[in-house]
Amino acid sequence: MRPAILSNIVYHLRAGKARVILSLLLLCAVALPARAMDIDARAKEFDRYFRKMMAGKSIPGGAYVIVDGNRVVAMDTYGVRIRGKKGKVDLDTVFRLASVSKTFAGSMATILEHEERFNWDDKVINYVPDLSFKTPSLSRQLQVEHLLSHSSGLTPNAYDDYLESNKPLSKILPKFANIDPRCTPGKCYGYQNVLFSLIEDVIFQATGTTFAKQLKSRIFVPLKMQNASVGWESFMASNNRAAPHVQTGSGWRPVKVEKEYYFAAPAAGVNASISDMAQWLKAQMGYYPKVLSPAVIEDMTTERVSTQRHMRHRIWRDYLTHAGYGLGWRLYTIGDDRIIYHGGWVAGFRAAVAYSEKLKIGIAILMNAESRVISDMTANFVIDVTGSKGKAATLKAKASRKR
Repeated sequence: MRPAILSNIVYHLRAGKARVILSLLLLCAVALPARAMDIDARAKEFDRYFRKMMAGKSIPGGAYVIVDGNRVVAMDTYGVRIRGKKGKVDLDTVFRLASVSKTFAGSMATILEHEERFNWDDKVINYVPDLSFKTPSLSRQLQVEHLLSHSSGLTPNAYDDYLESNKPLSKILPKFANIDPRCTPGKCYGYQNVLFSLIEDVIFQATGTTFAKQLKSRIFVPLKMQNASVGWESFMASNNRAAPHVQTGSGWRPVKVEKEYYFAAPAAGVNASISDMAQWLKAQMGYYPKVLSPAVIEDMTTERVSTQRHMRHRIWRDYLTHAGYGLGWRLYTIGDDRIIYHGGWVAGFRAAVAYSEKLKIGIAILMNAESRVISDMTANFVIDVTGSKGKAATLKAKASRKR
């Protein structure tokens, strides 16, 4: 039973309004099954679309899950873990989450901040004294909150090329002394992986426990995310892991699992299966309040910086009215709803997770290939479920009549 309906029933019980109670119960008996039938039908349609797109792009393997509230509507897999091998992807096959890892780092940090282990406005240099920009005064303005919201003001993806050359953060950090932010920290958006990952230092300095151990004890274990882990070693230790694939002239080719972005664990170092992602969606939508409280979720999904250029993306541009970034989450406004979203891309893998804040319907997709098709699949599902496609067509028609 939906919380809003349940609260209305409780209210009217107290007021002694028997007729209204009966009406609400009848509403539950009719409206909720109708909604369930609707999302079940949409899930079946998505499954057909998913398989068509995967086959059309010859993707080696992947998986998806669709969640409605705390109910898994559909969860299925496709293909093989390694092209040319027989091992099939199953519900427990582990994939790299790439930048979807940021949703875990944002969540873990927000939990700790709400426990007053540190504050969002703490200076980063108090935890990472070796960090310095070209202009030292700007270094002192950088706050913990700016790391997780990509609002340091630096040029996007600063020194990612060093990560891709398998250099650890200790070797990259001194490079920041050569550059300055384009704007005052907190005032503009610039996507970062290296700086984002400094939250690992903040967490360790504030708690005495590593980021990986915090995730395991505070998130993975209580949510029963049995295949989830952090780091290259953990990924390689799994016997049921997907291999990364890159596009070549002769199709998708399996490649070596690089350490590269694992050096930036909060930004791109989490591993998980699709069954794990089902639990993650439920938690983010509020169904595990002992792990992620309503206050923590609200804080994470409160916009810190505008990302208006994302409204020009070819898939979203007809539907978004606003775009921003919270703490480890992208925030897309569609009509009177918001889509809480993040995608990920790292050598040989793609991942995506999104949910409707209003409807509490979410989707996660994992792939062992670097195909952009995952963006189309995620956006089309969201647009379909929210009814945005029809709304956009109506708005276009009205605009055409005015002209």
